Amino acid sequence: MPDHQRPSGPVRFRTADLETAREQVTRTFASHEVRVADRAGMRFRLDIAPSPNLTIGRMAYGADTTIVGPPMRLCYHVNLPATGTSTVEQHGVRRAFSAGEAGVAFVPQSPVLVQWSADSWQYHVKLPKDLLEAHAAKLTGQPIREEIDFDLTFPLRSSTAQAFLATVSFLYAELNREGGLAAVPAACHEFESALMTQLLMTVPSRLSAQLHSRPAHTRGSRTREIVDYLDQCPEGTVTTADLAAMASISPRALQAGFQEVVGKSPMAYLRAVRLDRVHRELLAGGPGSVTDIAARWGFYHPGRFARQYRERFGVLPSESARRRG
Repeated sequence: MPDHQRPSGPVRFRTADLETAREQVTRTFASHEVRVADRAGMRFRLDIAPSPNLTIGRMAYGADTTIVGPPMRLCYHVNLPATGTSTVEQHGVRRAFSAGEAGVAFVPQSPVLVQWSADSWQYHVKLPKDLLEAHAAKLTGQPIREEIDFDLTFPLRSSTAQAFLATVSFLYAELNREGGLAAVPAACHEFESALMTQLLMTVPSRLSAQLHSRPAHTRGSRTREIVDYLDQCPEGTVTTADLAAMASISPRALQAGFQEVVGKSPMAYLRAVRLDRVHRELLAGGPGSVTDIAARWGFYHPGRFARQYRERFGVLPSESARRRG
């Protein structure tokens, strides 16, 4: 969905008209044709969460449904059935399963077929092709020159799949909650990055061997370069994958290097640096309230910030502010 068409808040769409439902799903996900066994009994519903870069929704038709679509070209698409039964087909592979058994990963360059039972509702995640492949390149340290050849279905009972499902569910709920993650763009970026990492680690593809390989010994010099970068530029919005790409090593190797060099993860170290900057501003009498100063350094949740600040400095931010000058 182009940025100018992307909803600024949660969308709740309901209809009993099949053509209206098809038009809405086309605008939200991809062009397709749809048939239902019982038009009179169809009760379509689609709920969309306002994620900045991904499209995350829940959808149901309330009738036995068959969807046929051309290649999506510009996106990958994941289905996570919560109820009912499904049959899916792409690039000559056909799978049938019940909710809770498997998820589905559609790739961009092949037509798709989907059949759902009347009692089925599913989570749907649409991931822009360029965004996911750029993220995969960061994780592997190599350019992605071909479409990621995900297996059509993947078991949902593994620990990695359960973690991926939990992230989708959490992100969907938070983006729909008033005052939730949608109000904190930096946090949305982090969770979108985590979701893409989990997808790549969960669904088998030709990248799986690289993603799951044991990291080589991390050169301390590369880790120290990233430590220096965070010390100098802690205000930027970055993820572990971004930092690993800067160091030309895998995220797992960077995590291991940070544990060796500073005794904590890259994101924990970045949070500590930002807390130090807040502490310095509070003691120096920086402009604005405690909340304003905290927000300048990426702390948008006052209660969580106060707890983290006290854990690091032994006092509340308000106590430091009273010592200004």
